[in-house]
Amino acid sequence: MASINKACVIGSGLIGRCWAALFARAGLEVRLFDIDEAQVTTALDAIRDIIAELHDNDLLRDQTVDEVLQRVSGSSNLGDAVGDADYVQECVPEVLDIKRKVFEQLDEVVKDSCILASSTSCIAPSKFTHDLKHSANCIVAHPVNPPHYIPVVEVVPAPWTSELTIETTRAFQLRLGQAPVVLRKEVNGFIINRLQYALLMEAWRLVEDGVATPQDVDTAVSQGLGLRWSFMGPFETIDLNAPGGVVDYCNRYGDTISAVCREQEDTRAMKGTATAATVHAAMRQDVPEDQLKSGARRAWRDRRLAALAVHKHKQAQVEQAVDDK
Repeated sequence: MASINKACVIGSGLIGRCWAALFARAGLEVRLFDIDEAQVTTALDAIRDIIAELHDNDLLRDQTVDEVLQRVSGSSNLGDAVGDADYVQECVPEVLDIKRKVFEQLDEVVKDSCILASSTSCIAPSKFTHDLKHSANCIVAHPVNPPHYIPVVEVVPAPWTSELTIETTRAFQLRLGQAPVVLRKEVNGFIINRLQYALLMEAWRLVEDGVATPQDVDTAVSQGLGLRWSFMGPFETIDLNAPGGVVDYCNRYGDTISAVCREQEDTRAMKGTATAATVHAAMRQDVPEDQLKSGARRAWRDRRLAALAVHKHKQAQVEQAVDDK
């Protein structure tokens, strides 16, 4: 595959806008497509805001807002938008039939070397990329919201995705400044959701069984586990928690962990339950309904994530300087 210099984003919602900003920051020419021309105009204004925010947080790689923004354009014509794009990022709603239709349409207009990536968070790529002329070029590149502050991207191939597509996508994400993780086979929920759902279900059981309040469960993560998890994963955590590393940790604590996990083999219902109402009510104590609906609390989340992204960026520079000495 040729190098990636031109990208197209399909869908002008939040994730599509963030992808467009990331592509433009990396120096790519970007076209944003939406069937609604008014949506394209609105999205271009929002992309300027994202780029300005990155600039204000010193995350624009020594570029001006206008330098980056001039690389982004919009279109409501699919053929014109895709054009000679080297990479297409689909960001349509999480509905299988919609994704299948979009990929069928893209299959007819992209050039043979173009990578077709989906932002889906949970739909296996084999479900909407089969029987396409360019099936070997199809892959999932799933970001975490908001992707301009949370860099991890799940790269998920279908059984027929070529190794070249996988490696090119991984390298491209690194070029964007993201942190790709590559799945070697499809699995329900990918990596991120499988990990967070396991924690969420245990949090649910702790509240439902009267062990702790929703607020205390959240505090246990935000003021405990989450602090380590902001710069290391579960395997490095246990590696550093025993003098002899992972094997030593497993010898010391493995039986206890297995015993606790056997108690957790009890999936609970969530939809329409009293526990859902209990947790919702607890959340409204700290975040009133008006703040939730207005987006004020989400804006607070993004500011905190921006501050963390800036900190991690600066810390990486410090550590690199130390290594270079």
